Amino acid sequence: MSDNSLRDLRKPAPQAGDTPPKISFPCDYPIKIVGDAADDFAATVCQIVVRHDPHFDAEGIQVVPSRNGRFLSVRLTMRATGEVQLKALFGELKATGRVHMVV
Repeated sequence: MSDNSLRDLRKPAPQAGDTPPKISFPCDYPIKIVGDAADDFAATVCQIVVRHDPHFDAEGIQVVPSRNGRFLSVRLTMRATGEVQLKALFGELKATGRVHMVV
């Protein structure tokens, strides 16, 4: 999986000469993580998020199966403290080999 497959799809693809929009940190940061359906997928995602946001509360997550049940979407909001934190989170999610997309 390439780094491009996990780019933040809420933002348009960068164009030559564009300055990316800035986020004011810290902030509440909504994320949707899509992966293969499995009983432990949401728990795995939450364990990873807690390593990057120790105050993350898993009570607020939403787990939505795809129409055919092949994929799960885990929707959550974490406290983002900076780009370094988010890049590390995305990298660890990608390293599981189970995450297909982070939006």
